[in-house]
Amino acid sequence: MILVFGGTTEGRRAVEVLEEAGSLYYYSTRSDDQQIELLNGIRLEGDLDVPKMISLCREHHIKLIIDAAHPFAEYLHENLLYTARHIGAPIIRYERIYPPHSDNCIWCKDYQDAMNQMEAHGIHRLLALTGVNNIGTLRPFWEKKENECWFRILNRRFSRILARKSMFPEDHLVYYEKDDTTTLLKQIQPQAILTKESGISGGFCEKVETARKAGVMVFVIERPTYPPHTPNPQNVRIDIVNGPHGLRRAVERLLPEFYPLKSGLTTGTCATAAAVAATLRMLHNETPSEVPVRLPDGETIHVSVGYADGYAYCIKEAGDDPDVTNGIEIRASLTPVPSPEGKGSVVIRGGHGVGRFTLPGFDFPPGEPAINKGPREMIRRNLEPFTLNHETLTVVISVPQGEEIAKRTFNPRLGIEGGISIIGVSGIVEPFSEEAFIQSIRKCMEVAKASGTERVVINSGAKSERFVKAHYPTLPSQAFVQYGNYIGETLKIANELGFRKVTLGVMLGKAVKLAEGQLDTHSRKGTMNLAFVQQMLDEAHCQLSMVNSQLSLARELWEKLPKEKTEAFSQVVIGYCMRHCKPLVPQADLTLLLIADDGTIHSL
Repeated sequence: MILVFGGTTEGRRAVEVLEEAGSLYYYSTRSDDQQIELLNGIRLEGDLDVPKMISLCREHHIKLIIDAAHPFAEYLHENLLYTARHIGAPIIRYERIYPPHSDNCIWCKDYQDAMNQMEAHGIHRLLALTGVNNIGTLRPFWEKKENECWFRILNRRFSRILARKSMFPEDHLVYYEKDDTTTLLKQIQPQAILTKESGISGGFCEKVETARKAGVMVFVIERPTYPPHTPNPQNVRIDIVNGPHGLRRAVERLLPEFYPLKSGLTTGTCATAAAVAATLRMLHNETPSEVPVRLPDGETIHVSVGYADGYAYCIKEAGDDPDVTNGIEIRASLTPVPSPEGKGSVVIRGGHGVGRFTLPGFDFPPGEPAINKGPREMIRRNLEPFTLNHETLTVVISVPQGEEIAKRTFNPRLGIEGGISIIGVSGIVEPFSEEAFIQSIRKCMEVAKASGTERVVINSGAKSERFVKAHYPTLPSQAFVQYGNYIGETLKIANELGFRKVTLGVMLGKAVKLAEGQLDTHSRKGTMNLAFVQQMLDEAHCQLSMVNSQLSLARELWEKLPKEKTEAFSQVVIGYCMRHCKPLVPQADLTLLLIADDGTIHSL
């Protein structure tokens, strides 16, 4: 089981990554301020010290901790390390992506250093963007009569309470609104802003750029080191990632059973990893077993590499995505040459086993190696830091088995001759194509059929499955199949396999879409239709209006509905869902269960 500590943008992204698995996990935040939808996760709230964390982990059989908390939450980071060491679990630290330090800012080791530097620069009028928790820390600055200070904080109850406790003047509190920094600088006209090194996702670049355009000095509190300085941190395995792809690969490595299907690497990423390894060995005499590769989206992952006489190599891994290139060796050799122009560059060439374009219509003209634009940019971006000594790096990518393998691809039809293509846009192979996912559902349904169960129970994920299993305690585990979003396709498979009894368990978020006829409930296919929800409410005689409703999640309806109307509304929703689902299983006895967040089940 996985426990995520979030409440941040990284926490939200971690949820998106974990939801792909359809497996149960836990998501912990200090308060309920962050609005986030968990389909397979269970939300936990409240402050946790080390004893409470350890107890929680033992209760829920936690095998992996994901620390996606704010980079300045040092106390929490320390507590997580103590907890992980105590329960023997590894930690994945979901870091932010940080831009390099710029001379446009004044960098401060801590808040005391910041106050000293601001005093040295004669700052008396300050806008602090460091959050409510640091009002007290900066008291020695803002209490001075000659200084005037404003704090921007979140407009949340918890933040307002903390601000009042600090005794800071309320008329100098400003509340955060999106993209409001420019307006605040015009209104307040500070000499400087004070902010944290909060990374790209924390809006750091935008704050600095806005301040510099306004001619305002920028003081920055440097982010704390990770892991924090605690006794024997080496006793805990810590994998540090800074993006969703790295997070998923780390989970696949540390808890293999969590994802039913594994991700892989594109040939472009493998070629880049081999090129980085060859460069490290040639220029620095280093031969690490893993090298960092920066993906097109800016995140960095670590890729396994190897070395041989004259080249470095990376073994292509396709994960669970069917790919004829899986397991092949992709090589990179390097020739550094001093650049006569005094400016280094990266030259990319194709060697044996890499095809060549023979027809127009590609990113590059006929005769060029079939290394697509994305991989070329990735190789170039990863090697450019090594050209600072004004060297031109010529990289030759080769694939020993490429010519033979290319015969089993579409390359001959496309006019690519002599080998495979080096491709990849994201750098990662995602195994979750619709076809592959539906095939995995079919396989599960076939296993259910082979188990001899008379009834198959289909449900969206781990959370709903817990409730329907309790509803059917005597059924074997093989009788429960998760459909994810593909309700229609799963029902069609049930019909093809001849199930006589089918139960569909659905929670309200998917049910309101299904009731309108959306048999694929993924958000990319359609969103909740408030007008249709209003129609169902009216049919149930519920005096509840969706006009100007702030409703963002369908499950919020459970709280808004009058208790005496809950059952009537449920029956209307179920009736509409049955209208669309029953024709897909005409020979089966279909039961539809509408599941509330607390596990209450409504049915016809």
